[in-house]
Amino acid sequence: MTKTTDSKQTTLLLESIIEGIQDVKGHDITVLDLTKIPHSVASHFVVCHGNSNTQVTAIARGVEKQTSIALNEKPWSREGIGNAEWALLDYGNIVVHVFYKEARAFYALEELWADAELTHYEDVE
Repeated sequence: MTKTTDSKQTTLLLESIIEGIQDVKGHDITVLDLTKIPHSVASHFVVCHGNSNTQVTAIARGVEKQTSIALNEKPWSREGIGNAEWALLDYGNIVVHVFYKEARAFYALEELWADAELTHYEDVE
């Protein structure tokens, strides 16, 4: 696979993930571009939150559904779906973090990765 194809695939996967989050009304979607950070664990983090445990689970499942339908992609691993405080979907080069609002504030990933370039998406009403 060429670097261009990887970049296109990453862009398509990011778009699909964002759409999956927006379909379930996820809040404060932020993409952290980690490509210029040495030794980062992925090229991008996608961070968002839900206002209830039920919504956190629904957002994670919405992302899985959208990426499966649009790109035939499934996460390499998924964590935290059961407790719904913080769900993590690992797509290899993109890691999706879906938090319960208070957990997001506590872990503050955007602050931990302060060197990352951030892209914010408007909430969908």
